[in-house]
Amino acid sequence: MFAMDPKKARLIQSKYEGSPAKQTLAALLAATGALAFGYTIGYSSPAIPDMVKKGVLTYPEAPVFGALMTVGALVGGPLGGWFVEKYGRKMTILFASFPFILGWLLIAYQQSYSYAYLYGGRLLTGIASGIITVCVPVYIAEISSKAYRGVLGTLTQLLITIGILAVYVLGSYIQWSGLALIGALSGLFIIIGAFFLPESPHWLLKQGKKAEAIESLKALRDAHMDVGEECRDIEEGIDVKESVVLSEFLKPELFRPLLIIVFIMFFQQFSGINAIMFYTVTIFEKAVPTLAHSATIGIGVVQVIGTFIAAQLMDRAGRRKLLIFSGLTMAVSLFGMAYYFHNEEVLMSQGTKASWLPVVSLMLFVIGFSLGWGPIPMLVMSEILPVRVKGTASAIAIFSNWSFAFAVTLGFIPAQMAIGPPLVFCIFGASCFISVCFVLRFLPETKGKSLEDIELFFLGKSPINPIV
Repeated sequence: MFAMDPKKARLIQSKYEGSPAKQTLAALLAATGALAFGYTIGYSSPAIPDMVKKGVLTYPEAPVFGALMTVGALVGGPLGGWFVEKYGRKMTILFASFPFILGWLLIAYQQSYSYAYLYGGRLLTGIASGIITVCVPVYIAEISSKAYRGVLGTLTQLLITIGILAVYVLGSYIQWSGLALIGALSGLFIIIGAFFLPESPHWLLKQGKKAEAIESLKALRDAHMDVGEECRDIEEGIDVKESVVLSEFLKPELFRPLLIIVFIMFFQQFSGINAIMFYTVTIFEKAVPTLAHSATIGIGVVQVIGTFIAAQLMDRAGRRKLLIFSGLTMAVSLFGMAYYFHNEEVLMSQGTKASWLPVVSLMLFVIGFSLGWGPIPMLVMSEILPVRVKGTASAIAIFSNWSFAFAVTLGFIPAQMAIGPPLVFCIFGASCFISVCFVLRFLPETKGKSLEDIELFFLGKSPINPIV
């Protein structure tokens, strides 16, 4: 449905692909923000039980503390979108380090179990997380050549999963306040990394700073590469139109990619990932009570391995195929979970073999999520949104993502009480299946395409094949 006559348009190509080592180093330095974000996500799992045990929080207060990160991220997303356009991608990454550091220090050094310190600190780390989810994927996409953008784009999710795993492991040995101090160190790593980052050449050219953009490209590409040619290619994509006002988002070339990415964010969260992870401890305690804690760490390991495999496949299989495989895998596992909970009493009476059904289903779900719907939404967001509105559009996408996450997290327990876990898991499974249909119908393949080609495609000026 998207095909164009190749004679009517040309495909932008760069003569060289640039140095993978330089691009990888820059992407890794930027992704230290994703590592800090992952650490923030995972902190609640080991810290909240310890806080409740020591009287820092009561059971009713614990969910409030955990949810404040999401509330902060809802603020941080739009803030990051404004900051990334006004002051650049590099400065936004640097800026995000400060609420991380301050937030963790407030949590670690709260006095007399002060809720103001605890809640304020958690809120600040949430704001920093929201900023990071906007700026890091955008930065990595804009400094990467098309040959490496897929694998480098998955670094965001890979570092998030490593951050989650790190806090799971550390939580076995360190109390909640010590974990918070380590979280503050993650903010320092962001500052150190940001000082060595070249600014995004796309943003510099958008600001009319061509000389600085050329220097940035030289820092990211091979010495023999004609960066002037790539600079002209980028300018061609940026100069297609002038500055944008919000009303212009109604134009198809802006509205269509934004709508696609909002739906992608919807399907990511309504896969039930947060709800499934909520059920992890309960499932393991029922199935393998003596290994529940180790099995929870095992889930973190599976996430890291799955995301690493996705990184290797991203520029080979493409985004669409991985999302389709991921969605189908999650759907099967969720229907397996629904079957188990619907027949729990009968199956549990059959002994150990039946008790492993939810464990296998859970592992399958995590593998499926890690291979596609975990890393790809942020990557696709950074690819299909036009450069000139990427900050604003990314902020809208991230805000929608956090809103959907908040809705699923807030509504999961009332939903399972009202209609029961089996039907809830069936709804999540149906959502995963519908996501596959959506990808098949509406999402163009971005593998091997330059950002300029993708933008021109939505303008109707590029001959790219959106299916392969």
